[in-house]
Amino acid sequence: MTATVTIPRPEALGSESAVPDFVVVDVETACSSVGSICQIGIVGFRDGVEMFEYETLVDPLDRFSSFNTRIHGITCDHVLGAPTFGDIHAAIDGHLSGRITVAHSFFDKGALGAACATHGRAVIETTWLDSVRVAKRAWPELSSHRLNVLTKFLGVRHKHHDALSDARAAGMVIVRAIEHTGIGLAGWLSPTSVRRTPAPRAAATGPLKGERVVILGAARDGDLAHRLAAAGARVMSSVGTTTTKLVISDDQPFGRFVTAHADYRRAEELRRRGAATEIVTEQKLRRELRRLHG
Repeated sequence: MTATVTIPRPEALGSESAVPDFVVVDVETACSSVGSICQIGIVGFRDGVEMFEYETLVDPLDRFSSFNTRIHGITCDHVLGAPTFGDIHAAIDGHLSGRITVAHSFFDKGALGAACATHGRAVIETTWLDSVRVAKRAWPELSSHRLNVLTKFLGVRHKHHDALSDARAAGMVIVRAIEHTGIGLAGWLSPTSVRRTPAPRAAATGPLKGERVVILGAARDGDLAHRLAAAGARVMSSVGTTTTKLVISDDQPFGRFVTAHADYRRAEELRRRGAATEIVTEQKLRRELRRLHG
């Protein structure tokens, strides 16, 4: 565990006026509170080369849950004397503001936003790029696009759930995706570059007829979507007030942060308001469909 470090790499910078093409951010959290950041890592890339890194432990001013500690190894003892998020907000803003910021899923975006609100700091204005979505387009043949799976596939050294190592690894996913596809950074950011595949048409009859289903972590034209449509369900793109089921894909790339996904949080909010929105795993739903089909 290290204290705050900012290390520019002169051989990559070229000149003092050089700025990164993109920066990558990753955070670890102390507990289920999304804004309980206890470690943050930021890495800047230019021309496919790492040009600076920033890493610090953070006092989250919150409890540490045993679940989170088992994942990243950080405890309350590690953050004694570490700065709070409010203390380092200006440094983080200086690295991210006005730039393209990569995160592997948008959990990190949500965590930074929540921490800004908790500590009374301005939201960091940056252009976000999700490396999960980039990886899914670059290597659709992979069964999972979790960061540890991608780094093994790409041969990138990686210590999972260390904020600096995760940030560096997500940056390399972008670098390798650009090399592999020939699509530049602007192409990954452009909405027109994203191929939107229609969901399969719902069957006229079936055990899920009338259901409006959102799949979290899998394509709308994949195997699961076709199975749901064949059972009569209408597969939607995002959770709304008419959603009846949110299905968590077995291959979802968000890991333990799936509950921070916007669709998951929206479904939970609908349930709190009394809506009959069900949150189920793909495995459970497949068992239920097999039972209904006899």
